[in-house]
Amino acid sequence: MKTLLNIIWLVLCGLWMAIGYVVAGVICFLLFFLVITIPFGIAAFRMAAYALWPFGRTVVWKPSAGIGSMLGNILWIILCGWWLALGHLVTGLLLCITIIGIPLGLASFKMIPISLTPLGRDIVSTDDPRHVYG
Repeated sequence: MKTLLNIIWLVLCGLWMAIGYVVAGVICFLLFFLVITIPFGIAAFRMAAYALWPFGRTVVWKPSAGIGSMLGNILWIILCGWWLALGHLVTGLLLCITIIGIPLGLASFKMIPISLTPLGRDIVSTDDPRHVYG
């Protein structure tokens, strides 16, 4: 069932959301020319992979995340996070119009928190024991 949902997700919105994350990552790597934005680019590429194939994976907090992650997340929200979250919100609302799209819309809504605060989080398989304790 996860594979079927992932394929439908990929066709309807996953590819476009992943492209949005890749654009955000490239902006963080190339346009800002700051060393402090490199972790944002890495996080954006990690989230792009998650946006392509979200079912069967979940987001957990990293136990080692500290004040740096919090400060980085505030900067991320200002630079890229708000429009990626808005993209998930609009996509989720459009998907929820049909009965078949409701699970996909809920998955899009589930991605809003990580699109706003990606630093200090890990994307793990639902089979990974960390998803229970995270």
